[in-house]
Amino acid sequence: MNALLAACLVLPLVSGTTHAAAPSCGGSPSDFDGDGRPDLAVAAPYDNRRAGSVTVVYGNGQKVKLTQEGAEPGDSFGSALAVGDFDGDRCADLAVGVSEEFAGERVPGADGNGVVELFHGSPAGLRPGKELAPAKPSSDRFGASLAAGDLDGDGRDELVVGAPGHRTGGGVTIYWMKGRKPYQITQKTPWIREAANVTDQWGAALATGDFDGDGRDELAVGAPADSVTQDGQGSVTVIDVRGKRARLLTQSSSGIKGAAEKWDAFGASLTTGDFDADGHSDLVVGVPGEGLSANQRAMDYGDGAIHVLYGNGSGLLRGARSEMWTQRLLKGEPRYYDRFGAALAAGDFNGDGDDELAVGVPGEKGVQVLAGARKGGLTKDGNLLIKGKGRDFGASLAALPALGGRYRSLTMERPLYGLVVAAPDQGKVLYVPGSRQPGTRPGLRPGKVRELSSGPGLYGYAFGRG
Repeated sequence: MNALLAACLVLPLVSGTTHAAAPSCGGSPSDFDGDGRPDLAVAAPYDNRRAGSVTVVYGNGQKVKLTQEGAEPGDSFGSALAVGDFDGDRCADLAVGVSEEFAGERVPGADGNGVVELFHGSPAGLRPGKELAPAKPSSDRFGASLAAGDLDGDGRDELVVGAPGHRTGGGVTIYWMKGRKPYQITQKTPWIREAANVTDQWGAALATGDFDGDGRDELAVGAPADSVTQDGQGSVTVIDVRGKRARLLTQSSSGIKGAAEKWDAFGASLTTGDFDADGHSDLVVGVPGEGLSANQRAMDYGDGAIHVLYGNGSGLLRGARSEMWTQRLLKGEPRYYDRFGAALAAGDFNGDGDDELAVGVPGEKGVQVLAGARKGGLTKDGNLLIKGKGRDFGASLAALPALGGRYRSLTMERPLYGLVVAAPDQGKVLYVPGSRQPGTRPGLRPGKVRELSSGPGLYGYAFGRG
């Protein structure tokens, strides 16, 4: 289906609502229109009888709603979002997953085939592009997860599309690798060589980052239901796509603390950041099903945990320093329904040059923020627990350069980020501004929390920003 842009009248976030066209785009992440201000895409996949919609909140205060032309109930337009420069024009582009779309007639009770809709950035804002679809659609849920990154080092982002329902256990398809047609990878790919079960959900979560500092991003693929040795323990596969190398990670892998247990859901969420400012991306793996409370029953939500693997000159394919974090080490009290680690986001919230980590704790209606540090990476010093309202406050997160400001030259100080938090069940998206911290005080010291936008249909289910 082609996509339709429908503008909606809103109150401005900052002064000025006219969408003045910039002469060209400057290559800033999250900037769809080249005006130097960060923009944010907010998904509502259950809007309009689950047909779905995506609202783009431009930095000048304007909001534009994206929907599908001929949208059908149940398609879930906005099931995942990714932002990157896919066409090399230095404007940020947006990919929208439509995981429950059917190529033909809808099959009652079946998972969707799935498609991905592209929107290209331009000085006039996002404009509709082409549609991506699996070559042989089945109940793939193609587009249920998305990620963008420069996997081949050519300066242009590739798009990774997850299809966790793909036939034997899931798969991912990579678009626009230099010199290659769309490239599908599964657990059965010869150089991956992993056992596959139809329930693994390989590709349910995705992230990219340059873990070894070679100028090319690697890909992390989460399979939260992978039963490597225990039912539903979960796994993450770190992949060097260009080099055709991969490493399987579980909680029982060498160097990773803890042990794989049933229904942990290791790999249910993923993000990357540079927490020790060494120039290498670090990988964070969410384990929201991790049980810490006594007498926890099988398949309860879980107290939750996260694992942090630090990048280095050898990357993550040969092992890396790792840490395990739970609320037992931080402010807050773990409970069997908290789901600590269900959502993750990384950004420099205090302007000191290293990233902080935000961890969603939707069962506690909270977000835990850990500070980064140049010596050692993440630290519990100055950790912050932000409490909110709504049954699932903290269910999705994003880090966004400070609203109201403009991107600075790469030769100047690093942009300050704010934290975007959603409570999709309530349809509310809130913004927690960061603040520059002189001296060595770590962590986020937020300014006044304010509502950024709201809407129906699980509004805030996913975010799109570079």
